[in-house]
Parts: sequence; structure tokens; C-alpha cells
Amino acid sequence: MLALLNNKYQIDLSKPIDISIPLTNTDENPIAWYIEKPVIEPVVFGDWIGKVSEGKSSTNFNNIFFNPHGHGTHTECLGHITNDFYSINQALKQFFFFAKLITVEPEKIGEDYVITKDHISTSLNVTNASTAVRKSEALIIRTLPNQAAKKSRKYSNTNPPYLSEEAAIFIRESEIQHLLIDLPSVDKEHDEGKLLAHKAFWNVKDTHNVNKDARFEATITEMIFVSDEIPDGDYILNLQIASFENDASPSKPILYSIIR
Repeated sequence: MLALLNNKYQIDLSKPIDISIPLTNTDENPIAWYIEKPVIEPVVFGDWIGKVSEGKSSTNFNNIFFNPHGHGTHTECLGHITNDFYSINQALKQFFFFAKLITVEPEKIGEDYVITKDHISTSLNVTNASTAVRKSEALIIRTLPNQAAKKSRKYSNTNPPYLSEEAAIFIRESEIQHLLIDLPSVDKEHDEGKLLAHKAFWNVKDTHNVNKDARFEATITEMIFVSDEIPDGDYILNLQIASFENDASPSKPILYSIIR
């Protein structure tokens, strides 16, 4: 099935490219921020168990306990870092965007591996007539090395790579509204609560009294996985979330190749 965009571009809806990581209750689930794996288990009322295979129920009826920030692909709004409540369900009102996928190798700076402004500016400023579509609304960052182990990695206390404040500012000033990355956070794991990249991307100057020019509709999606078979370049992004009134929601970003 083909869909027409702006009377100029087409996407094939029959060929979605899923860059989310599924949530499971197994040891294969990725984990960050010092929590345990998700819990998916049937409801129990006395001797009644909400599981068909147990022979006492006609339906499977599970409770699920998880944390969107620590258990897999999730999309968050600036409410993640503010004193006042802001919901991702209210912030994200459109779901299709022109997106650019880039691949970067974080630079070793001291004991850290950092995605710098130069990494981003070099990737975004490359012009190629065969791939340039229009100004991107979303940026997807795939980091190297790109092992499949990212889909089940235990990130707690491993000091993963992160985005420098200058890189986040550059992304904001490039008018990127939606940032997606294959790491548990755009910020350093242990940063004394500074959250420099989050604040820079959302243009939040004071988390207790949010400035009017903060980017209330911008989002950050973390813990994606983009396989090596997906080439860098321009795509259409369908950013799907569950309708949680919360600062973040588990999400399912889908890419579509653009047919010219």
C-alpha cells in the first residue's frame, strides 16, 4: 500500500521498519537505572488464575509492572525534568515526521564516550542530491559499535555514551523537534542531576519555573535499536506512543523509506 506525502513523496506502508525494542519479562529485556526486569504475570483471585494454560480461566489476564525510562524504548517530554506536571500524551499530537538517520562513533573524552557537536553538524550538513528530501523534523542517532547486545544490555553503572550539551544545543537550533537515540539517556549516567543535554534540547532554563520559550512539543526517544541493514538517510518516522498521562510512555517508532 502506497501513501502520498505532500503530493510529492510516497511511502510504502507495507514495509515498516520497526526500531523499537520489545518489552518482555525475561532476562533478555534491556535494563537501565538500577531497577529489576519487568514483571508480567496473571491476575490471581483465590484459586482463580488469569491464564488459559492453567486451566482455570477462559482468558489470559495479565498485570504488567514496568518503568518506561528503564525497561526499553520510550518517548518522553520535558515533563521528565520539570517540577510541574507535563504529559507526553498532551505534548505529542502529531505522529508522522520527516526524519534523518545518522550513525556516529562517540569520541573518548577522559573516561567518557561523548557524541559531540562536530559529530552532529558533520552528519547534518552533508548534502547529497539523491538523499536530500526536505528539512528534517526528527533526528535518529545510531551509535557505534552497534552490537545486537543493545537489545538486552544491562546499562546500570556502566557509564554509557551520551550527548554533549553543545551537541544538544546544535540539534535544537537545527529545529529538530524529535530526537531518537539508541542509548538509555542523552545525558551522562552520573552527572549530579545536571541533565545538561535534556535541558539544552528542550530549552528549559529553570526546571521549577519553566520558561515560556521552552519546547513543550519536542520529544526525546531513548533505547531504540537500528540494525546495520538500515542505511543512513531520509525516512518518514511514525512515532507511536501509548496514551499514558505521564512524562514518558513506552513507544514504537516506525520508519518508512521514501519513494521519490
